[in-house]
Amino acid sequence: MTVAQELDSQESITQEVIFPPGDLYSDEPPLETELHLRQIILLLQCLEWLWRDRNDFYAAGNLTIYYSPRQLKSEKFRGPDFFVVLGTERKTRKSWVVWDEDGKYPNVILEILSDSTAKTDRGLKKEIYQNTFRTPDYFWFDPYTQEFAGFHLVDGEYQPLQASEQGYLWSHQLGLYLGIHQGLLRFFTPNGLLVPKPEEIVEQAEQRVEQAEQRVEQAEQRVEQEARKAERLAAKLRELNIDPDTI
Repeated sequence: MTVAQELDSQESITQEVIFPPGDLYSDEPPLETELHLRQIILLLQCLEWLWRDRNDFYAAGNLTIYYSPRQLKSEKFRGPDFFVVLGTERKTRKSWVVWDEDGKYPNVILEILSDSTAKTDRGLKKEIYQNTFRTPDYFWFDPYTQEFAGFHLVDGEYQPLQASEQGYLWSHQLGLYLGIHQGLLRFFTPNGLLVPKPEEIVEQAEQRVEQAEQRVEQAEQRVEQEARKAERLAAKLRELNIDPDTI
């Protein structure tokens, strides 16, 4: 068999392959900048660590959501930069297919703005997330200009969220604040504490170990100083013909 014949044979086999209706891969374009990627990974890492004991949510980034009423992959799909679905099984998915997920849409969506997408994120996507997805919490963030806004669905319409004194916005669905920290969007607890990322957890653990070692070292130094002080006192007493062991 020639190379051409082999390729034709492979192409024929490929054309005969039929994927299951729900086995749809994400169809999202590449992320626009490195900061977009870092921001998505950061949110995923922090939320998954915070909810490490929970199995009732799904969080993803730059993943296609298929929502065609006719259950067609070729129509009605969007790819939020970051989204969270609550009340679902925590497992790996190739995409989010609404008709295979009991009709569930995201509870929270975040779009990362860029020059080419900002207008759509503020306009068309906001309308879709409000009127079709009915997503309760919608946020957008620009890592370059630091523009940050959030909305909560009230009586079917998005109402702007009011920032806290620290500039954080509250996610009713997550029970967490979102706020800017060192130029990127992070999660904060209801008490305003930063939700750490894995490397920060390691750093904090190392700092605690280092601080414990320092306390032990300081205690040993104090014991050594007290011992030297006692030795000097004993020597002085002996100079005065006083046995320190009899005192």
